[in-house]
Amino acid sequence: MKKREALILELLSQHGKMEVAALAEQLGVSQVTVRKDLDSMAQKGVIRREHGWAVFGGSDDVGNRLAFHYEEKRQIARKAARLVSVGETVMIENGSCCALLAEEIARTKPSATIITNSAFIASYIRGVEGARVVLLGGDYQNDAQVLVGPILRICAAQFRVDKLFVGADGYVPKIGFTANDHLRVQAVRDMAEQAKQVIVVTESDKFLKDSVVPLAIDKGIAAVVTDQQILPEMEESLRQEGIRVYKAE
Repeated sequence: MKKREALILELLSQHGKMEVAALAEQLGVSQVTVRKDLDSMAQKGVIRREHGWAVFGGSDDVGNRLAFHYEEKRQIARKAARLVSVGETVMIENGSCCALLAEEIARTKPSATIITNSAFIASYIRGVEGARVVLLGGDYQNDAQVLVGPILRICAAQFRVDKLFVGADGYVPKIGFTANDHLRVQAVRDMAEQAKQVIVVTESDKFLKDSVVPLAIDKGIAAVVTDQQILPEMEESLRQEGIRVYKAE
């Protein structure tokens, strides 16, 4: 995503909906340039277009969440992508950090294959030349554009991979990572059964939050990729649990 597109997302996150003319004025570029950016972003599913307007998504929309801490998430994605080998097959769960990671893998790891339950991710990286995606089936959650449920479990069981990358909505020492939706948490657990190791990719402010459902993955979390702002006590808590910590540049 270009820097100007990130600025557009920041503006839309503040206002919810803006006219093309107002965006062009704020960014100091022509309306033609803004329309091209908006068309590209709409094709990725990051925003919605209305006549003369750009519209921010709902609170559960991954495109919406991409706007927050975009640069931190992009750096986390770059760091996490270094853990993936050329030609490797990995699983990636739904989420904004995960979407940027999928894009980075598709762009920098030739012949890598991404297995995901995120229709958003499949759409988001479809423009990357050579991107290889296997989209798992299941019950479709419209706002989050993610597949969950018993069919997802059956589909995931057809694969074996070294790595599953997942996001998180919160973290509590001694309890671990948490999320907001129990169906998505179950989908993560089902996918985790088919991976040798589970790696969390999330920005550091999630370590100051809690959510409703613990991930509670049986095999545990092998590693976390986050940014430099993670609190020392949180980093120490992770290390005491035997979790490797990678910090983006």
